[in-house]
Amino acid sequence: MKLYLSFFILLIPVFVTADIVLPSIFGDHMVLQQQSESSIWGTATANKKVTLTTSWDKMSYDTRSDADGKWKIKVKTPVAGGPFKMTISDGKEMTLSDVLIGEVWICSGQSNMQMPMKGYINQPILGSNEAVATSRNPRIRLFTVEREKSLTARTDFSGAWEECLPENVIDFSAAAYFFGRMINKALDVPVGLVCSSWGGTRIEPWISENGLGSYDWVSLPDKNMNDEFSQQTPTVLYNAMIAPMVGYGIRGALWYQGESNRSEPREYEKLMEGLINNWRKEWDQGDFPFYYCQIAPFDYGHNKLSSAYLREAQLKAAMQVPGAGMASLMDVGEKDNIHPADKEAAGERLAYLALANTYGQKGIEYSGPVLKEMTVEGPLVKLTFDHAQNGLTTFGKELTSFQVAGENKRFFPANAFITREGITLISERVPSPVAVRYAFEDYIIGELYNTEGLPASSFRTDDWEME
Repeated sequence: MKLYLSFFILLIPVFVTADIVLPSIFGDHMVLQQQSESSIWGTATANKKVTLTTSWDKMSYDTRSDADGKWKIKVKTPVAGGPFKMTISDGKEMTLSDVLIGEVWICSGQSNMQMPMKGYINQPILGSNEAVATSRNPRIRLFTVEREKSLTARTDFSGAWEECLPENVIDFSAAAYFFGRMINKALDVPVGLVCSSWGGTRIEPWISENGLGSYDWVSLPDKNMNDEFSQQTPTVLYNAMIAPMVGYGIRGALWYQGESNRSEPREYEKLMEGLINNWRKEWDQGDFPFYYCQIAPFDYGHNKLSSAYLREAQLKAAMQVPGAGMASLMDVGEKDNIHPADKEAAGERLAYLALANTYGQKGIEYSGPVLKEMTVEGPLVKLTFDHAQNGLTTFGKELTSFQVAGENKRFFPANAFITREGITLISERVPSPVAVRYAFEDYIIGELYNTEGLPASSFRTDDWEME
């Protein structure tokens, strides 16, 4: 009898139920990109109808989970507003509350993006106490991705959306916060900031395997390796800290990185373009805006030009990739601190790029002076610049950062004069100049600005072999 009973029990179908589970990027207090088709995904009971209802338009969207319980729904979002609710059900219902509709930006890079409003030990953020004290804002939301690494692409990471309160802002990326604060103030819309960064990391870990495939100098890791791998291993930060949110509706991305790649500027220019194109392709949301900070001057203590070449690579990438833009930080570097205290300059200059180029606001200058043309008249060199409609200025500083060279490729300091047309240079040591360099050193404080107060990047007119 027991044998027959056991056999009968085996014939009874087993029904496995599962609650709705969402990746951590979806949760209370989140921000969805306005006026878009935003993807929402997760897991539920296998092969079951999943219904998602949005409070902003009372619409319901249906789909069916697959054999593994996976499902995805695209919802239409209205113009900025909220708070709203969103319910998801497969028979068991869950509700997401305090959902805002607005502008969403991914913020990534190494330690200068990671650097929180409280700063690092003995490395402060300029003006942070006042900024934190006045940071309470129900229309800004913050999400910090916990640092993790993986040899294969993950479907989730650790983190949660937080309200913009002093106790949360103090631990959030300073550069990202200052960016979001200005966007919120200028556009009067909710802003969601997702910071995914890791100090000291190179660019290669932030690019997917598909994105690195064409770079023969990059060694891709064995996905089955048993040995310990570091956060510098190519692809591992993309896999763990970017891949889980690929497809989340965003307006664009911000980037502050490069110090750890300063010894390979030629490769970095290609990798910078590769990172942008890789993220855009993986996200499949078109050529979304990608704005980044040029690394600031710092005394690296050996090769005095390595980071100058890296800054040059960053400048070139911004000119070559459509929809990309670079914020110069030539005036905020610190000789003995690789983490400049003035993160407000970083965040707000990124915001100028977005406000002018992404949001179409008129009357905003978003770039410092960019060399347009060089002409030589005997011993004189004359330079003209774009992004200097109202002329150039030093705000009272002396122009000491220009150098000129002749055919012998030896550079000497040049006397520099601001004119109505641009800048005129002359050096007694170089009677027949052929090349100019400006602020082309690891550590130097830029002196040249447009009248809107944005600094020129370091630059050179020659293409001579790197020293």
